[in-house]
Amino acid sequence: MTSKLLRMDNIGIAVESLDDAISFFTELGLTFEGRAMVEGEWAGRVTGLGDQRVEIAMMVTPDGHSRLELSHFLAPSVVADHRNAPVNALGYLRAMFTVSDMDDTLARLSKHGAQLVGEVVQYEDAYRLCYIRGPEGLLIGLAQSLGGDR
Repeated sequence: MTSKLLRMDNIGIAVESLDDAISFFTELGLTFEGRAMVEGEWAGRVTGLGDQRVEIAMMVTPDGHSRLELSHFLAPSVVADHRNAPVNALGYLRAMFTVSDMDDTLARLSKHGAQLVGEVVQYEDAYRLCYIRGPEGLLIGLAQSLGGDR
């Protein structure tokens, strides 16, 4: 029997402030699922970081299918910072979310410090798209379907 992929469980993002990230992603429309401390030798065996202490918060999308794991590393110390990398940098690029109203979403998120990277553009008759920098400079993509909810 061949093993098969069942689903994508979550995307992880390391942040300095869990509170700010939770507030931002709640405003975007994700639901806060819970917060916990992940620590000890067992966790470090998974990540390769050794004895680690990480506070995590789980956020879930409205459809219940996808989660965002926000992590604040307490130990060991953070060794790299990729938050302000441009769109064409190698590695983590961005998370893309579909919204029902681009203008309303941008107005609400701007109150949490979100800033447009470029501009809102229309792709054919299908989507309005943009990239924003969210809390701590995280790159987030937004898409609004012009043909109803997709």
